[in-house]
Amino acid sequence: MSRPRLIALLLALATLVVYLPAGRHPFVNYDDDDYITNNPPVKQGLTWAGLRWALTTWHASNWHPLTWVSHMADCSLFGLNAGAHHFVSVLLHAANAALLFLLLFRLTAALWPCAFIAALFAWHPLHVESVAWVAERKDVLSTFFALLSLLSYTRYAKENCRRSFWFAVLFLALGLMAKPMLVTLPFILLLLDHWPLRRTGSESPASLIREKTPFFLLAAAACVVTFLAQHQGAAVATLEKVSLAYRLENLPVAYAGYLSKIFWPANLSVLYPLPKTISGLSVAAALAVLILISAGVWRARKGSPYGVIGWLWFLGMLVPVIGLVQVGDQALADRYTYFSATGIFLAVTFGAAALARRFHVPRALLTVVAAGILGACLALTAHQLRYWRDAETLFRHAIAVTGDNDVALIDLGVALSAQGRLEEALVPYHEALRLAPDRYQLHNNLGNILGRLGRPEEALAEYREAVRLKPDLAFLYNGTAQMLAQLGRLEEAEVSFSEAIRLDPSFASPHFELAKTFLKQGRNIAAMDQFRAALRLDPDNFQILAQIAKVLAASDDPELRDGQTALVLAAKANALTGGQQPVVLDALAMACAEMGDFTNAQEVAQRALDIATLMNLKDLPPLQQRLQLYKNHQVWRESFQTPGAQAPSPPKN
Repeated sequence: MSRPRLIALLLALATLVVYLPAGRHPFVNYDDDDYITNNPPVKQGLTWAGLRWALTTWHASNWHPLTWVSHMADCSLFGLNAGAHHFVSVLLHAANAALLFLLLFRLTAALWPCAFIAALFAWHPLHVESVAWVAERKDVLSTFFALLSLLSYTRYAKENCRRSFWFAVLFLALGLMAKPMLVTLPFILLLLDHWPLRRTGSESPASLIREKTPFFLLAAAACVVTFLAQHQGAAVATLEKVSLAYRLENLPVAYAGYLSKIFWPANLSVLYPLPKTISGLSVAAALAVLILISAGVWRARKGSPYGVIGWLWFLGMLVPVIGLVQVGDQALADRYTYFSATGIFLAVTFGAAALARRFHVPRALLTVVAAGILGACLALTAHQLRYWRDAETLFRHAIAVTGDNDVALIDLGVALSAQGRLEEALVPYHEALRLAPDRYQLHNNLGNILGRLGRPEEALAEYREAVRLKPDLAFLYNGTAQMLAQLGRLEEAEVSFSEAIRLDPSFASPHFELAKTFLKQGRNIAAMDQFRAALRLDPDNFQILAQIAKVLAASDDPELRDGQTALVLAAKANALTGGQQPVVLDALAMACAEMGDFTNAQEVAQRALDIATLMNLKDLPPLQQRLQLYKNHQVWRESFQTPGAQAPSPPKN
């Protein structure tokens, strides 16, 4: 094996070791749910329907079908095993480190500077976010294809291989389908033409630009599609919300912020909120730094072309996310440096190597300094990785290092409520309410918690405030309807459920909840229609499967009962939950009893009772009572209609 290939292999292996702890981390409640755990098309794995959805959806305010396919493939292979999903991202990051080294070495033939740059890329703590966050798979995946595109282009430029040119175009297309931030990659190709490929000496700038036409067309198409997707998802902030003057002030401050974090990666956070105001002094200082660096690299461009190339690489790759088009509420994000920081690594490394040659710095001293820098990066990366071990740790750290951070407070509340710590969760929610009373997510989450705490009137008020602030989101109407149903206001609940279904026909929950509302009213046929709709939209939802199985197995209405179908649905729900959900086991026991299999009914009911006792679960159905019936070879029957409830009267002519 050649030395470059050996270095690439060792670099990849070392990167895998550094990020191994990520394999023990769970999903977090920040986009992971939207991308994977609560996303039915993704959870179903690779299917033809899923592929069609990936190619046509603007879900999560983006069009990145290859990212969706990547997550679907993970679900097909590993289900919802978070550690396996994490490890795929780590593998891609390790591959990217090796590819970056091979690319730089092919471009410059400078073995150890290229190895150092690739190691910085692999082990810099700023890149932990892109690797340790499953929802940011798009970073590592798009960069993988970007590096393949640059490698193919390099071969074309060096060997005049037209096939490699079109491979470069193909890989850029795939990269843009993973994350559209690569729209500036054609400009990187032009930079590489100047140095180190040095094509500008033999070909005119106009011909080099014309040559990149396919790349620019792909980038332009990606810009249009992304802008439409983000507008459709209301992810782009309006000028009324974030003024043009503010964006222009924030631009140099953001660039300077990224630079400072590259050189001094302290107090890193998953969320950096936009400051309410930006001081003129901060803007002036940031502008001064940017102008001085720009003037310096431009002045040295002839003797040290890597300086201006690396600087423009950094500036250019950040253009789509620097805030001129403000997406979301963040001032900056560590993940945006994943590929853009390579320009700074390149400029500084080659600049330091040139200075070392000029002043005859001993190789041993260079080795010690380089090892010290990489060692510090490894230690900081290992430390930063610990903050991603769970959602609570992640958001408590974000709040600690950023101060007034309403988004992090909301997400901390979600993490606490997911652990059942409902009263604790109210604390960060109320603090967030002080900072951002107009966030619909905050009111929706408060509604969720208050409902679980048995305070339905207060919960309904929060849901209605969320609907007022954001009247076009289906799940807000769904929450409102559930609380109305809990309060017995079934006709009002039906109206809200219907509105949720109208706003998002692919949303399974309102169909499911509306079915339960119909059952309470004795509208059994309509209820089954809604159950079937919910199951069609989310066929692997164990709660839907178990509830339908329970109705089909235990209803006191003989026209509703279908023991065979109940057994199939309950068995599927049990397989999905690994036989560890008492509610699912309860439904399975009912189905077994309905089919006359009382031996299995007793065994399954006993297992449900044992698990419920072991888990100290409360508010469970009367498992002991049902078990006694099965021992007496009797089935369980119940009415799902609320006593005294009636279906609404038909309208009079």
